[in-house]
Amino acid sequence: MSAALHLAKPEDLDKVLALVAAFHTEMDIASSEDSRKAAIEPLLNGIPYGAVYLLGPTRAPVGYVVVTFSWSVEFGGMDGAIDELYIRPPVRKRGIATEVLIALPKTLAEAGITALHLEVDREDESAQRLYARTRFKARDRYILMTKEL
Repeated sequence: MSAALHLAKPEDLDKVLALVAAFHTEMDIASSEDSRKAAIEPLLNGIPYGAVYLLGPTRAPVGYVVVTFSWSVEFGGMDGAIDELYIRPPVRKRGIATEVLIALPKTLAEAGITALHLEVDREDESAQRLYARTRFKARDRYILMTKEL
């Protein structure tokens, strides 16, 4: 199975929302249909703060990845963060996530992105191994802190 990345478009909204709902249910992330649509729709319509990529065949994607963008003085320009990465359970453990985490940084680097970040559950050793295999490194001096507004 190929992990081909396809930039999602406005006409992909229903496909993306179904995948996001499945991911949020699996990860026990509290979100409503309206909040998911409000978060995803602008990205599909070209808002410059992020992008959604569908994974696999465009007609029946097996997953998605959301990348958001910001500016970093430390990293010398525009950087990105993988906000969500989801692959349908029946097709996991086939190397799709590895392919995505190798191809996506190359695509983003060609667009001028200088660094790519992600967060991972401290207890999820499997995900940590995946990210380490694809050259993501923990930043020991830093922890992610959040204030909801």
